[in-house]
Formats: sequence, C-alpha cells, structure tokens
Amino acid sequence: MPQPAPIIGIIANPASGRDLRRLTSNAGLYSSTDKASAIQRLLAAFGATGVATVLLPTDMTGIAAAVLKASQGPVARELRWPALQVLDLPLTQTVSDTRLAAQQMFTRGASMIAVLGGDGTHKAVAAEVGDTPMLTLSTGTNNAFPELREATTAGLAGGLVACGRVPTSIGLRRNKRLMVNVPQQGLCEWALVEVAVSPQRFVGARALSRSEDLSEVFACFAEPHAIGLSALCGLWRPVTRHAPYGSWVRLNPGAEQALLAPLAPGLLQACGISASGSLEPGVPHRLSLAAGTLALDGEREIEFGERDTPTITLDLQGPLTVDVEAVLAHAAQHHLLAVSRGHRLHPATLC
Repeated sequence: MPQPAPIIGIIANPASGRDLRRLTSNAGLYSSTDKASAIQRLLAAFGATGVATVLLPTDMTGIAAAVLKASQGPVARELRWPALQVLDLPLTQTVSDTRLAAQQMFTRGASMIAVLGGDGTHKAVAAEVGDTPMLTLSTGTNNAFPELREATTAGLAGGLVACGRVPTSIGLRRNKRLMVNVPQQGLCEWALVEVAVSPQRFVGARALSRSEDLSEVFACFAEPHAIGLSALCGLWRPVTRHAPYGSWVRLNPGAEQALLAPLAPGLLQACGISASGSLEPGVPHRLSLAAGTLALDGEREIEFGERDTPTITLDLQGPLTVDVEAVLAHAAQHHLLAVSRGHRLHPATLC
C-alpha cells in the first residue's frame, strides 16, 4: 500500500533576529520579508521532492500573508509548490504562539517541522513535538543550535527525508540537551545548547551578554566558531555536536588568563577562566554559586537561592533534527535528485 504524501509544518518566529541585542551589538536584522522569502524557497524545494502539504501559522507581521499570496502566483504553479494550509491561531506575540503552532502541527500529523528562528524558538518547538524531527534554519540573534544554511538546500534535504527517500538512520540526528533540576521549586527544564549561571539575583531583562554577569557555563556542544555564551566553552574546551559528552567553564575576573569571546554579534568580552572540564551524560553537576539565576540558551529563566540545590545534567536523548549535510551527501552518492526524460522539470520537457 502506498504511503500517504507527507505533511510538513513551517514555523517562523516573527520576533527572532529583532531583539534588544541587535541594537546593542550592531548585528543585522532578519526581517519578516526575509523570512517570507526563505519560506518560499523551502516550498519550492519541498515541491520538487514530493511533499504534498505544508502547514503555516498566521502571524501579525505579514509573513504568512506574503507566502499565501506567492503560493497563488505563476512561479508556485510552475514549480508545483505543496498545497498551503494556513493555521488561523489566536496570537499573543509571545512564545506561546510558537508552542501552540507546534502543538497544532503535531496533532495534524506533520512528519517534520521546519523552524526559522534562534535557539529559543527551536527549544519551544522541540518541547511540544516529541520525536517529530525539526529542519533547523537560523534567523535568531545568538544562534548555536540551528546551523546557518540556505533554505533551498535545507528544503531539499528535509523533503527527501520526509518523503522516505533517505533512511532516517542517515538523515536524522539525535541531539544532546541539558536537564536543569531545582527540586525545592519542583522545576525540571532543559536547554538545547548551554546553561549559564549568573550572580544576578533576578531574571530582569533575561539576556546575558556581559562577562561580569557570568559565573559558569555548561554546554551540550561548543564549537569554536559559535556566537553566544557557548563560545566560552567553544574557544576554551570545544566539543562537537556528535560527541557523547559536553563541557563546562568557570569564570572569575581575577583569573590568571582571560578569554576574548564573542558573546553576541559584534560584542567581544574578555572573560577570566578559572577552571574547566567535561560533562559526562547522566552525572548531575552542582553549581559553584549559592544564589543567582540560570540562563537557558541565552536567557535568564530561573532564580535560585541559598536553600535551593540546582543541578545540571547532560542528556543524550534530545530532539531529532535533519542532518542536511548527511542527507545531501547520500543524495549525491545515489543520484536521488536525478530526473529522467519526461519528468516535468527535465530540460527536454520544458522546451
């Protein structure tokens, strides 16, 4: 019996790439027009690989409206974009919109969700969709979890996996995450990239980008080319996405050596490093501070005091994502994107 044509959801966070750090660090903006254009490139790639239906939530910045208009034009008809279904959801312009959209897509049987956003957006989606894989595209401020890549090639990889033309054992990657437990508060949260410990006692403006506001950083993975708090581990004790362990650094302004790290685009800070080490999976780590706040993937979310005993534990059972490079390498090896004479996109057919 033939398998039903796949459904893919697309979630583009309207606020990603437009937060306060863009003003304070001279980073470029990622506009709603840019996001609508990226979605259109995804649709073209999905159509070429056989995706039947795409789900797209409404928004207040015109992203969905622009994509819907384009989907009714001649280019969409010529390239046979997937049928577009716009989800009319109640909007609050908060992370709740992302969570609700992810829930709706999961309920409607989406086999994959393409996410355009930063670390926080991807974490919000991952929390709602279980093992539904994400196709990650970077449009946030401090991006480490979603890799920066062109939407067209990402869409080709996502479509090939969603349509079953590349085995999931090749096309999907299981990610790490950091589990944050504060038993006295009944809290169990998680981060996709890093958890930073700050002596600041209150959540406040949430974002952390000053060395004096940092005490420790724990990272699932830390790449030397990263931007953001994970760069402290990436430039001192790097660890790859695939390695079955993480890393941590402890900061002290009086340390013998200070590391110059890009804590935000265009923002370099010298941070004194007093200690570092590896994170082994399943081993809870206590904090060096008695009180302060915890920032998950760049934003302070949890306040803890002297009576609390927070722990951070590396977990290897994080969300699934499409491994774009592995998929396209497999596609090249097996000529999966080759089309025979008579195919609608074959040059002889177009003549």
